[in-house]
Amino acid sequence: MSRPVSFQHLAPEYVQRFEAYVPSKPDDELKKLFGCSHLFRLNNNENPLGPCPSAVQVIRDFVPSQASVYPSGDCWHLRQKLAEQHGMEPDQFLFGNGANEVIAFVIKAFCQKGDNIITADKTFAVYEWVAEFSGIEARRVPLKDYGFDDDEMIRSINDRTKILFVCNPNNPTGTYWDAGTLRGFLNRVNGRQIVVVDEAYCEYVENPDFPDSMAMIAEYPNLVVFRTFSKMHALAGLRIGYLAGSREAVDIIRRTCVVYSVNTLAQAAAFAVLNDNGEHVQHTRNLVRRQKQVLTEYLAGQGLPFLSGEGNFVMIRLPMSDSLAYRRLMMQGVMIRTMTGFRFPNWIRVTMALSDAMDAFMTGLESILT
Repeated sequence: MSRPVSFQHLAPEYVQRFEAYVPSKPDDELKKLFGCSHLFRLNNNENPLGPCPSAVQVIRDFVPSQASVYPSGDCWHLRQKLAEQHGMEPDQFLFGNGANEVIAFVIKAFCQKGDNIITADKTFAVYEWVAEFSGIEARRVPLKDYGFDDDEMIRSINDRTKILFVCNPNNPTGTYWDAGTLRGFLNRVNGRQIVVVDEAYCEYVENPDFPDSMAMIAEYPNLVVFRTFSKMHALAGLRIGYLAGSREAVDIIRRTCVVYSVNTLAQAAAFAVLNDNGEHVQHTRNLVRRQKQVLTEYLAGQGLPFLSGEGNFVMIRLPMSDSLAYRRLMMQGVMIRTMTGFRFPNWIRVTMALSDAMDAFMTGLESILT
């Protein structure tokens, strides 16, 4: 007979009160559940073009026997390549199993009980989640004109604030800080806290006023930049992201990282991406620009409010529950992201995709609204 265990006694209070994230079922199970024969994934901001051709070839050429050998523990070749491309040093880069892991590295490195982080109330939720299930207070500043409010973030700082997180461009609104805003913010922080700039969607921004955050690291040693291979570069299934910062900051963060967390195939595919000539990025930008124009013209014609900023997504406000819209669209084989979890009730977020998927979405949306 098993002995009773008091898990409530063992688990910290801040873990007990945290609500676990429940991911959606696999696509094959979703199709059974909703009775659809196909599924257009417009929910996770994935690149419908897939990886660049050189990364595809690396994946095809992967030798199965390599699976039995541990990967490079610190992504050595990738760090050398990034250092070469950005005029920095290899020790200024640190890789993780997707951006989620590097978020945890930074919070663990700089925060302890009683500290807090500052972020926005309607942004990528993982900053807040990691802080809260680590027992760290997450201070949420309301968006201003759908963007991060730099003034209010500064006013929210106290003597226990360790990190300020800025998603640039912001997911899910697509707003961004230009170079002048980011520089002004860093000047006001004045090195007293770590400033993390998450640039998961930076490759989608073509405006010349977007900041060169990598170049700013030399001037602001408290600046840490996140980037990922999941979005533009379409390696989401391989889980690989990285951070960059001053040697001093990265040296501290490295002490909290888990070695061997980035697998061999992910490293090889990412290296191929870094050697790409840029054609894949341009093809993707062209697709997103074209599909945004088609979709926003349709939405304007339907009289539906929307946000179309930077990034490969558009937010739409519906005259109905977002969860109800999700279920009805799923029955037609179209998967979107509900926004209640982002604190945007009755909004949905739609990823730009190929024409057949976008046509299916617009047809499905019209059918559920009439």
